[in-house]
Amino acid sequence: MRQYSSSGWAAICIGIATLVHFALGFAIEFSVDEAHYALYAQHLAWSYFDHPPLVGWIQWPVVALTNSEGIIRLIPELLWAISCILVFQVTMKLHDFLQGRHTGYLTSALPSANACGLMAVLAIIAAPIPHVLAIGLLPDTLLAPLSLGLMLMALRWLTKDHFTIADWMITGALLGFAGLSKYTAFFTAMTLLFIFLSQPQKPWMTKAGFWLAMCIGFTLITPVLFWNWANDWISFKYQIAHGAGSEWLWSRLSAYLGIQVLAYGPLLIFGAYLFIKNCIRSNYFSVLALLGFFAIPFAIFTSLSGGGGLPHWTTPAWFCLAPFAGIGLAKRWSTQHHLAIRSLFITQVALCCIGFAYVLSGGINSAAIKSNPIADLYGWKMAGQKAAQLAQATHAEGIAVHNWTLGSRAAWYAKPVPVFVLDQRQDQFDLWFGQLPRRTNILLINWSGLTHNPPVGDQASGAQFEHCEPLDSLEMVRFGRTLSTFEFSLCKSW
Repeated sequence: MRQYSSSGWAAICIGIATLVHFALGFAIEFSVDEAHYALYAQHLAWSYFDHPPLVGWIQWPVVALTNSEGIIRLIPELLWAISCILVFQVTMKLHDFLQGRHTGYLTSALPSANACGLMAVLAIIAAPIPHVLAIGLLPDTLLAPLSLGLMLMALRWLTKDHFTIADWMITGALLGFAGLSKYTAFFTAMTLLFIFLSQPQKPWMTKAGFWLAMCIGFTLITPVLFWNWANDWISFKYQIAHGAGSEWLWSRLSAYLGIQVLAYGPLLIFGAYLFIKNCIRSNYFSVLALLGFFAIPFAIFTSLSGGGGLPHWTTPAWFCLAPFAGIGLAKRWSTQHHLAIRSLFITQVALCCIGFAYVLSGGINSAAIKSNPIADLYGWKMAGQKAAQLAQATHAEGIAVHNWTLGSRAAWYAKPVPVFVLDQRQDQFDLWFGQLPRRTNILLINWSGLTHNPPVGDQASGAQFEHCEPLDSLEMVRFGRTLSTFEFSLCKSW
């Protein structure tokens, strides 16, 4: 390993992981969210029901050229690689901030900046969930590099005697693009404000650059505000209800914390603990404010998790924790304490490899097909194409599914046939395709992983079809095992 520098090894490791992502990107079909956000790119708008528009806008040039999942996934793969490079850069900048004119706040000397950057990158590569977002584009995939970019600008502001107009403009643009990525970018903006406030003097409040940055950020998010104003603020209403979740339970909170440890790995937590213990004094407010890039969003999502939450929501926060963890791990490594770091890294990488193999194999089947989460990643392309053919042959006026999670893949793989969701919940499909018209004949897809009885019955009891006639079925078989079954019915007179 001494043949290469720490930065060289960081680049090699990022390259190897990127190649793995590239191979997996061509091997599996779109997940629920991937198909949903790819449809954003097909239906360009100023914003959307459940998220701001950047996740759709950034895919538009590629989606306009190809339907290949592997090619479209080059976008999240590139964003993941950029995030890792930014982790390395932020770690070196944080190292210089601590080691430079602020040495008095350190409890002891630090290893080289490159060594700290390598450890930070390795901690991210060993974290399982970021690999998922490196293959499938989600709003969090976008927010991770933007949050790291804002963290880098915060460090520049703390270390530079003069923050230039160009620096302020970049900061404003990063804030605006973060707001176009996900509404939770507000937490990152809060952290940036705390860092500004961490300094005894506040000359930035009177600087033209600061207000220029605010204007740039606000201008960039105006499409989201305009679209919501024109649509009765439905996106904000949905996100508030979605974030609040259902009844708050301590068991959900405990489960969420356990999943976070498994999803991102104990190596990042161990490194952050070592940083706080060995690298700073507790009264160093600026460094504590920088830790807010992790602590603020993580604390908010964790506090809400008792009502329900998804593990990937905290991904940008964990990326922002990696520079601190890298410095802590490098400090520990420099004292010849290698066993714990080496053991955690090897274990986590092994778990990631097992996860990749699990996905490629099609998962583990049981008597209940629904219990295999990987079955959801296979079969929708064939099912969508078959549904489009059946809809054309039967002169159906579209395709229907029972839930939006089924609708995204159906709409992507059966395009341009319209897809209607039969539940009563308002969603993006209502904006794209409208409500299913009365007296309509439709092709209904029923998937074994989320089965529903066809809505047939007395019209007076609610929206129903007069009758549904089974047409065909499709089994998804992988390595000799049936993963799932698709059933197609012609339902008449809604």
